[in-house]
Amino acid sequence: MRLRDGVIAAETEYGTALLDMDSGKYWNLNPTGALVLRGLLEGATTAEIAGSLTEEYPVPAEEAERDVRELQEELAAAGLLIEREPSGRRRSS
Repeated sequence: MRLRDGVIAAETEYGTALLDMDSGKYWNLNPTGALVLRGLLEGATTAEIAGSLTEEYPVPAEEAERDVRELQEELAAAGLLIEREPSGRRRSS
């Protein structure tokens, strides 16, 4: 996954802020959401990110996996997060 062009992320003392430069809207992710976003952007699987959550917070693995999927779906639905292009493929201009 990657952030869509026109979306920037900034770490804050409260988590991560996402700004959609096209719409002017912004989202604040708490530290848990920031951890999930970092994992998604680094290419980690849902299970890997959930594992990081269960190591950091007292949350059951099933709940952590559900939370990871839900945040990924919400960010994608908002047009902030998109699938990475396969390696070796170039975008057409």
